[in-house]
Amino acid sequence: MRRFLINNRDELIVRCRQKVAKRFSRAATAEQLEHGVPLFLDQLTRTLGAEDKGRPAESLRISGPSGGDAHSLSEIGVSAAAHGKELQELGFTVDQVVHDYGDLCQAITDLAFERDAAFQIEDFRTLNRCLDNAIADAVTEFSRLRETSLVGEEHAASNERLGFLAHELRNALGTATLAVSALELGNMPVGGATGAVLKRSLAAMAALVEHSLDDVRRSKVAEQPVFGLATFIEDALQTAKLDARAGRCRLTVPDVDPALGIRGDRQLLLGALGNLLQNAFKFTHDHTVVSLKAFASGRHIRIEVADHCGGLPKGSAEEMFTPFRQRSADRSGLGLGLSIARQTIEAESGTLSVRDIPGVGCVFAIRMPRHAFAQPVSD
Repeated sequence: MRRFLINNRDELIVRCRQKVAKRFSRAATAEQLEHGVPLFLDQLTRTLGAEDKGRPAESLRISGPSGGDAHSLSEIGVSAAAHGKELQELGFTVDQVVHDYGDLCQAITDLAFERDAAFQIEDFRTLNRCLDNAIADAVTEFSRLRETSLVGEEHAASNERLGFLAHELRNALGTATLAVSALELGNMPVGGATGAVLKRSLAAMAALVEHSLDDVRRSKVAEQPVFGLATFIEDALQTAKLDARAGRCRLTVPDVDPALGIRGDRQLLLGALGNLLQNAFKFTHDHTVVSLKAFASGRHIRIEVADHCGGLPKGSAEEMFTPFRQRSADRSGLGLGLSIARQTIEAESGTLSVRDIPGVGCVFAIRMPRHAFAQPVSD
């Protein structure tokens, strides 16, 4: 077999590449095969040579004993582990790791049959031992890296969920604190508009905690009720008026058709709109206008928040929705507001987009299915 492998090395490599290329969603690449078939073929040849010369220690050093060695990888084991690492980084699956070595075994068998080459039983045992050890070490390294990758992804997702909760709780707590301060300084009645803002903020915090504990934000089975768009915008306006940053600019809100309604989790959508308004107050230039509009657009409703931030750098619009991405030197937040707003709106069958007006500012637009809303009849 050793002489057969030496004489047919190039042909075997070509056949393996052809097998890989025919496999679904695979393409033979030099990077993929760097520590794969060519190197393994050389190591197998050297192992057979060591055994032909009666050097069992050298054979084991190159290819390892049957069943492998958990304490010390052989030369084949080291390169197979590197091959498994490469395939994992290239996005392949564990079965494709196994197929790479199986391709060589099949190529050797087919070519030997075509050329009527006879091998000794011991040669086949050595081939199987080398393949077994190589596959085991490649799969072990592949699985280890895959597990590490999954743990990292889970940790990142957990951090994002925690960031969402902290961000929204901080917003609601900040609004509640402002409402309490306004009630104290102005000696206002709790039953008034400012008291209503306080109640909504407390309700929002309770809803956030409940959603977080139950993990039902994205798996709600019961259909959400339709609520009035006009009162929804009015609630957002009352909250926005308490934001200290709003004092640097003027907020305009045209009247909203009271017959328009939307369906969804009212508290979460109110939080998403609050994030857009806070973002506008944060970046709009002093003594300019932030506008909040809500209107019908065919079968949908649109809620638009427009600011006068001066416009966006070229190509940065979509990056604004990336978690933990902040677009100013102000690091008081986590860079999660816009990301959370988009996730919330999309979870409620809507979309959130941004339109840049160069030299002027940005327009954030919420688009959701339109519903009719009937005003409740008072007694």
